[in-house]
Amino acid sequence: MEGIYQHFRAEEHSFIDVALEWIVQVEDQYTPRLTDFLDPRQRLILESVVGGYDHIKVKFWGGVAHAERRRALIYPDYYEPTDADFQVTLFDIRYPVKFTTLSHQSILGTVMSLGMKRDIFGDILTENELWQFFVMSEMKEYVSLQLDKIGKVNIMLEELDLNQALPVRTDWDYVGTTITSLRLDLVVATAHNISRQKAKQLVQGKLVKVNWKIVENPDFECEELDIISARGFGRVKLGEINGHTKKDKIRIEIGYLR
Repeated sequence: MEGIYQHFRAEEHSFIDVALEWIVQVEDQYTPRLTDFLDPRQRLILESVVGGYDHIKVKFWGGVAHAERRRALIYPDYYEPTDADFQVTLFDIRYPVKFTTLSHQSILGTVMSLGMKRDIFGDILTENELWQFFVMSEMKEYVSLQLDKIGKVNIMLEELDLNQALPVRTDWDYVGTTITSLRLDLVVATAHNISRQKAKQLVQGKLVKVNWKIVENPDFECEELDIISARGFGRVKLGEINGHTKKDKIRIEIGYLR
């Protein structure tokens, strides 16, 4: 399996090591192994690693179709997984709607400040003033005890059936453009129509993530299918890279969530 490393960035090799440990555990014990919530990039890596094993399979589920963050079940090929195997719980956030507003950032910031790992939470869903989130079922009691405020706002958590989940936004609209290089600061500047200097400040200020990981280096080389989020500007997806123009600019597509 040594060859798998060459297909991924150096900073992703440690996750490949973890994935290999999970698979060896499933092989040795011949029983399924459930992971925490994984982001799409981690799922891609895990799927690639599992692909090198004949009798091991992997399936993903995040509580709802098209969930961005999903738990993985790695299992021997004799096993037939069900949604219940993934142990995902849906919470609805009850709060005084008339007197305050919540945001993805405030919810996530609160749970992180309580010392909870991001990995125990799935997607945070919203529609108008409604907010919900998924959590590992093993942690639901702890989360419901600890999480009684978002910022300074008193809240209550109500467990719902998974079929009551709000819809997930999944569609991207792509716009074609050209760019002189695939440096992160330049891609951010181009995607959000801001100055290169402003984009560089965002990156160096730890406000930009590539594939759900903070990247502080403006020189970081972006690749096809990277998801790039800049705080305050939203998220984009680097689509197809379509060669060069006569002036040696790179043709790219940038996807924006509908």
